[in-house]
Amino acid sequence: MSLKKIINTIKSSIQVKDHDFTQGDLKTAIIMLSIPMMLEQIMESIFAVVDIYFVSKISINAIATVGLTETFMFIIYSLAIGLSAGTTALIARRTGEKDKKGASNVAVQAILLSAIVAIFVGVLGYIYAEDVLRLMGGDEELIREGVSYTRILLSFNIIIFLLYLLNAIFRGAGDAAIAMYSLIFANTINIILDPILIFGLGPIPELGIKGAAIATCIGRGFGVLLQLYILLKGSSAIKLIYNDIKLDLKVIFELVKLSIGGISQYIIATFSWIFLVRIVSQFGNTAVAGYTVAFRVIVFTILPSWGLANAVATLVGQNLGAGKPERAEKSAWIASFYNAIFLVSVSIIFWIFAPSIIGFFTDEAGVVLEGVKALRIITLGYIVFSYGMVLGNAFNGAGDTMTPTITNFIAFWLIEIPLAYFLAVTMGYGSEGVYASIAISEAFLALMLIYLFRRGKWKLKKI
Repeated sequence: MSLKKIINTIKSSIQVKDHDFTQGDLKTAIIMLSIPMMLEQIMESIFAVVDIYFVSKISINAIATVGLTETFMFIIYSLAIGLSAGTTALIARRTGEKDKKGASNVAVQAILLSAIVAIFVGVLGYIYAEDVLRLMGGDEELIREGVSYTRILLSFNIIIFLLYLLNAIFRGAGDAAIAMYSLIFANTINIILDPILIFGLGPIPELGIKGAAIATCIGRGFGVLLQLYILLKGSSAIKLIYNDIKLDLKVIFELVKLSIGGISQYIIATFSWIFLVRIVSQFGNTAVAGYTVAFRVIVFTILPSWGLANAVATLVGQNLGAGKPERAEKSAWIASFYNAIFLVSVSIIFWIFAPSIIGFFTDEAGVVLEGVKALRIITLGYIVFSYGMVLGNAFNGAGDTMTPTITNFIAFWLIEIPLAYFLAVTMGYGSEGVYASIAISEAFLALMLIYLFRRGKWKLKKI
């Protein structure tokens, strides 16, 4: 592909217009889908990076509160991402079949289902916010200082649900640019509001860590409103019509069936991360704070990879819907190779510049030391991990959400958690043992997915 063609493809990828990804050059299709999805993922991660940057100016307890809350929030993210995986698979399949009305109906049912789940979770989050921090290992001083942050994020989790879900709708239909622009809009608001609400400005009082939660909810909320406006206006490949907004139990059942696998795989991974943080917390708040900063940096840098993985989910789903399984498979292998090149480059940068990267977020010597260890050790498995990210999403895009669920269970619960405790506590390696267990289990997960993807049973999945 010539440089001119690459530039034109990138320009086209960030334009809001319909594309047919079931034909034409696959490399072009991957670029056109992955560029806006990468930017979308980066925009989502910026929420976390901006919050941790400003919160780090308050106290170590504030950083640790964000870390403990965000770790628990992965349960909510798991529900939202799992439901999104099922939604993307169904919409991509209907889009590949050229069934626009069916795709729109899936979108309506997904929105209704996610709203019901989010309201239930929000009520529980408001009531049990203090218990969440206590469960995660926070001491009483940390809870007093940070419970407002936790309560706000848990109570308004419906914003997270809808943001993830609506982006999944756009991605499944191939409208990745819309998802990207909505998150740029949401982030702009969050970046403006974060310092104002945390530190105060003029008549606006200083709200501390509570202000970070409010800014994030408002920013994401405006992003959701923009997404809903686009869907109702009909500016995307999918248009929601008021008269069609009613329950369709058949589609709801199909969504639930697909999403159970998607939710389960992320729940499994999330509870593994929660157990890991619980183990790290045994070594003090400094260890938790350092791990939190490193984890945020890792999430920020691998989200472009998730953009590639999401692009593959769309390509696999649409091409299976169009009756082109070989094209679907080829897209996954090409994207996996691109992802490997990217993540190996990132790991090299982390090894060289880890102290400067962690030091950008905090000047606490202990936190920096812990963050550097986490950053360097976890990224050791990146070259294999890169394939696992893409192929796991390829299974999801095909509607085979159970295969990644089973492999996640083996890698995270049967390997990662026991290994982390053994290395950190039994063998006495401390937090470094936890970080090593992450690298080892992620590499093993990727090898399982490579083997199962090559077998090709996912091509026969009907949804």
